[in-house]
Amino acid sequence: MSSLDGRVALVTGASRGIGRAVALRLGAAGATVVAAARGDHADKVAGEIQAVGGTALSVSLDVTERARVDEVVAGVMSELGRVDILVNNAGITRDQLAMRMSPEDWDAVMATNLTAAFGCARSVLRQMLKQRSGRIINIGSVVGQMGNAGQSNYAASKAGLEGFTRALAREVASRKITVNVVAPGMIDTDMTAALGEAARESMLSQIPAGRLGTGDDVAHAVCFLASDEAAYITGQVLAVNGGMYM
Repeated sequence: MSSLDGRVALVTGASRGIGRAVALRLGAAGATVVAAARGDHADKVAGEIQAVGGTALSVSLDVTERARVDEVVAGVMSELGRVDILVNNAGITRDQLAMRMSPEDWDAVMATNLTAAFGCARSVLRQMLKQRSGRIINIGSVVGQMGNAGQSNYAASKAGLEGFTRALAREVASRKITVNVVAPGMIDTDMTAALGEAARESMLSQIPAGRLGTGDDVAHAVCFLASDEAAYITGQVLAVNGGMYM
């Protein structure tokens, strides 16, 4: 895979789990990483990248605050001069059966998982169009493809992200900007680690590969789509799920 030297990558939700793994992998590939998360939560991952000789900075960002998104992107442009890669990873869950789900929990998940992805993409696109190059990579979910009881809001937001990706990909392809989704399956994160043994075994029984995925499994897929080798891939969903959904 080609180096990402000279590229600037903005990763949202970069403080832990998949976002942290993506930030570290992009940094290892040579990109200058702007690690974004609420508060000072991204400071640690930026420090990890710097500790192994990479280049990174951290920013405080709530992706649902559109003015702040624009401010962060403007700051990146002022300091680094370009944005080459956007990874829309920030996401939340507010699980509940649909008949019991509050409108507030529906709105919160849609705002963070879908509307904010639009806002971040819109904010970086002006520069990418000017550069005539760019990579936008949205982190979806197997749940957006196959559904899951108790997650109608989350499933809808991730399915919507796929539709948004395809439409945007058609709009910007002529400017050498690609837009794709990486859709993870069940990934070994803090959330899945907290599940009981019975729940984990039930989950594993649905995965032909016989194991949970790792953050690195997802990060390698993101890094590929960010590379020159993926220049002719756009509007696609790359599933990283061990065969859970085919």
